[in-house]
Amino acid sequence: MGSTYGQFCPVAKAMELLDERWTLLIVREMVAGSRRFNELRRGVPRMSPTLLSKRLHQLVRAGVAEKRIEGKDVLYVLTPAGEELRPVVEALGAWGTRWIGELGEEDLDPKLLLWDMHRRIDHGAVPEGRTVVQFEFPDVPAQTRRWWLVITSDDADVCDADPGYDVAVTFTASLRSLIRVWRGDLGWSDALRAGSVKVNGPEALRRAAPGWFTLSTFAPVPRPA
Repeated sequence: MGSTYGQFCPVAKAMELLDERWTLLIVREMVAGSRRFNELRRGVPRMSPTLLSKRLHQLVRAGVAEKRIEGKDVLYVLTPAGEELRPVVEALGAWGTRWIGELGEEDLDPKLLLWDMHRRIDHGAVPEGRTVVQFEFPDVPAQTRRWWLVITSDDADVCDADPGYDVAVTFTASLRSLIRVWRGDLGWSDALRAGSVKVNGPEALRRAAPGWFTLSTFAPVPRPA
């Protein structure tokens, strides 16, 4: 850990661990269900692997996370102390949704959006078998313009290269517009009516596709008038 605040206040002592850059976002990812190193990396895509490894070591050493070996898998799971941070993360997310609404261009990341969307799928609403959803963001650089979600009955994969399967529906939107929908700042129906988000595919699938996603955890948070 970095330097101390030199205060006995428990808030200060907690922040000596938690206010190191990226630390609380790693906890956020673990709260959301990420347990493998590569899963955690995809939730913090702009963090270097070396720094992620360092922060995980700090969380393990502090007793917030536990490193487990299960067969060939190395897993990081929250301890009881880490689980007590769940309502803290949720409260911070709700507060940020309510009061920190402005998004800069640097905040718009298609990789993070698709990673968040893949774990908020209503698998019971998606057609049986394998369903491929394509996303196109015409306003972003060509190398990150197209993404795919390959959805099965109990899983989903995020692909940044064409997986080679037939596409059921395609969402076309500016990245900001789809993020606004995902955050709950803009309703699906309003975005579709305005044309800021378009869904292409067979009519039945096109109409159903928005319902395949349950939106961000923080989408229902009420905003100030």
